[in-house]
Formats: sequence, C-alpha cells, structure tokens
Amino acid sequence: MKVLITGGCGFLGSNLASAFLADGSEVVVIDALFREGSASNLHWLEGQAANNQFHFLQADVAESEAVQAIFRRHGPFDYICHVAGQVAMTTSLQDPRRDMQTNVLGTFNVLEAIRAHCPDALVAYSSTNKVYGDLEWIKTEETDTRYTLPEYPDGLDEAIPLDFSTPYGCSKGAADQYVRDWARVFGLKTVVFRHSSIYGGRQFSSFDQGWIGWFCQQALKQQQCHAKGTAIKPFTIAGTGKQVRDVLHAEDLVELYQKAYECRGSMKGEIFNIGGSTENSLSLLELFDLLSSLLEIPALIHEKTPRRFSDQDCFIASITKVQRELNWSPQVDCKSGIIRMMEWCQRGDSQ
Repeated sequence: MKVLITGGCGFLGSNLASAFLADGSEVVVIDALFREGSASNLHWLEGQAANNQFHFLQADVAESEAVQAIFRRHGPFDYICHVAGQVAMTTSLQDPRRDMQTNVLGTFNVLEAIRAHCPDALVAYSSTNKVYGDLEWIKTEETDTRYTLPEYPDGLDEAIPLDFSTPYGCSKGAADQYVRDWARVFGLKTVVFRHSSIYGGRQFSSFDQGWIGWFCQQALKQQQCHAKGTAIKPFTIAGTGKQVRDVLHAEDLVELYQKAYECRGSMKGEIFNIGGSTENSLSLLELFDLLSSLLEIPALIHEKTPRRFSDQDCFIASITKVQRELNWSPQVDCKSGIIRMMEWCQRGDSQ
C-alpha cells in the first residue's frame, strides 16, 4: 500500500506514519514543520523506515502547486490521511487568515490533487467536535467535579446540528464539508472523523493545545518539587475545571484509520464522531485527582482564570455509528493511557 500523510510530522500524523511503516507500506509525508516537535518526529520516523520506504517532503498544503507537484511525482496513492491543520482555537483567534489558509485552502488543494491524480484513493480527514459550536443550547447539569449532559447519556451523535464558532471552528467545519461534498459531487471515497480530545506519545503539548499532555507535564513538575522540598508554582486553568471531554489514546486512533481503509468500499462521504466515549471521559478536576493519585503526591496546586471564549462545557462523543460500521471501539482506558502519557513526558522525545 502507498500512503500519503499530510501533516505527517505532527502528533497524529507521526503515529499514523509509524504504524504504516511497521506494516510495510510505502509512506510519503508532507509537512511544513511549523509546529514545535515536528522536526523531532521527522527524525524519529526516519529511524524506522527501510530503504525507499519513507519519503519526506517539506511543503505547505496551502500552496496549490506544491501539493500538485507532490501528487504528480509520488502518486498515485492508495490512501491519503489528511491530518495537516492548524489545531488550536486560541491560535485561530490570533491569526485567522493563517488558520483559514491551512485548514480550508489546504484541504481544498489536497482534494483537487486527489481528484486529478488518484480519484480512486480513500481520503480520511481529521475534523473536530468544534464544528458543533459552543453547544450552549444543550442542557447541562453540574456536579462537584464535572458538567454532565442529562439528555444525552450516551454522548452526542452525528445528528447534532453544525454551528461553526471561532475561526478554528469555521475553518475546520468548512473543510469538513468540502471533504463530504467532494464525495457527493465528484465521487471521491472520503471519510470525516470528528475528533474529541486525543493524546499520546509524540504529542508536544502546549498551554494552547494538547491539554492531557500539558497537565501531565505540570503534575510531573509538582512531583519534582515535592521530592526536592522546593516551592510549588501553581499552574492555571481557565474556568471552573469541570469542563468534560472524552479522551482517546493515539493507539486507538491509529487503529481507527486502519479500519477505515479496510472498509474503504463503503467510505463515500461518511462522517463519524470519534472519542473515548462516556467510559473514558474526564473533567480537568477529575484528571488532576487521577494524576495526583498516580504520582502519589498531594492535590495539584492550581489557580483559576476566566473561562476561555467559546469553550464547550461538555463534549462526549457517541460512538455508536463507528462501532456499527467500522467495528471499532477504544481499547486503551483513560487511566492506562494517562500512565503511558506521563511515561512519554518523562522520557522526552527519545522514543
């Protein structure tokens, strides 16, 4: 199999590339190397490939001719995993034009290159739950540690109306719909995965993106302070800390993309909500309790700041459709996954 992965040096992309290399596939990666950690992920991937199995091309998907040139030179491809993107809502507010260029124009360029050079390939697009907006119309209830959705006990399914909010939501939502419509209008084989929160190795988390990894780093810092007997500097959280997401480990995500290819014959404009489901949902406060328990330290010290603009109180994906149609369910429970995440944070980027 010949696989193209856009954004292949990012968190999701590098995990996908590693899995396909291990399966013996020929892997072509496009990445602009804009994000911190992408060069490290590239070096990691280069160490796993056999001769002529891995090809890296530094390019920006927002540049149409660069994308077309890669398809002409290296195609046709059997599978395109389009996971390149601007992924932080806060960054989209700071630079909405760059956000639009990467997410909307970049996706358009990839779709048009597929249509011209490998129209029979499957394309899987990494979308987001932010296409559903702030969800303020959904009733929530508040407990001591989390917000809940009493009217959606099994999570939110694909019938929830779209309601793009923030430049990030608009750009990802527009791209999401382009991918869907290019199946309907031009007959491409496409699948859209609307992800909730994902985490795992090769994720270089920051304050703005990758919250599981970021708070694992903060917990490890506090553990070190306890061990040394030094003063602990509190970290900050936005809002009450009761915001909830269902979390999904990278290992399960890789299996999802592999399952999609196995079922490629029926992937013609399909859309799936993807997450860890109710069993793997966490609020910030619940994550902090878990981290302090795993590290055997007192409660994590943090300070609250005003709630982030356009933050969803609670998003838990209903995965009924993907379970039924792709025979996929998460296998890594959140406790085991977070232990792995902390281990990776402690090792750094060496593995």
